[in-house]
Amino acid sequence: MTFSAVAAETPKVGDKAPLVEGQDQNGKAFKLADVVGKQVVLLYFYPKDDTPGCTKQACGLRDRMADLKKDNVQVVGVSFDTADSHKKFIAKHNLNFPLLADTDGKIADAYGVRRQEGKNMARRASFLIGKDGRIVHVTDTPSADTHLAEMKEAVEKLKKS
Repeated sequence: MTFSAVAAETPKVGDKAPLVEGQDQNGKAFKLADVVGKQVVLLYFYPKDDTPGCTKQACGLRDRMADLKKDNVQVVGVSFDTADSHKKFIAKHNLNFPLLADTDGKIADAYGVRRQEGKNMARRASFLIGKDGRIVHVTDTPSADTHLAEMKEAVEKLKKS
């Protein structure tokens, strides 16, 4: 009988966000624990650099960055792509936030968003993490437009509370 590591369940609203760490496109260490408490974090997982839906989502976040910064929101993208792939994606689309290279899937697995067993791809899922380290909103759907709209609303709501 063989046993495989089971990915964590996808966290829900109210859950403490798994405090993941990884390396961004420049090989710089990123620790969620360093940001929680100081900023709201929009941690989003996407399937692949430079594919239509992922590009639309990334560019949508890029175009809203001034508002997000004003609302003290740090955007962090995560996919299984390499740092090199992320660098090209960022350069091509002038992205203005870090992308973590989750080549071993540890970050995706901590959030339970790996597409399927053994597949090195995350599904599109966004987590808005409040300053208290708890998840305040989750969008888990393939539609980039839905992610952009829901996260915008969730940030507005958080601002008012």
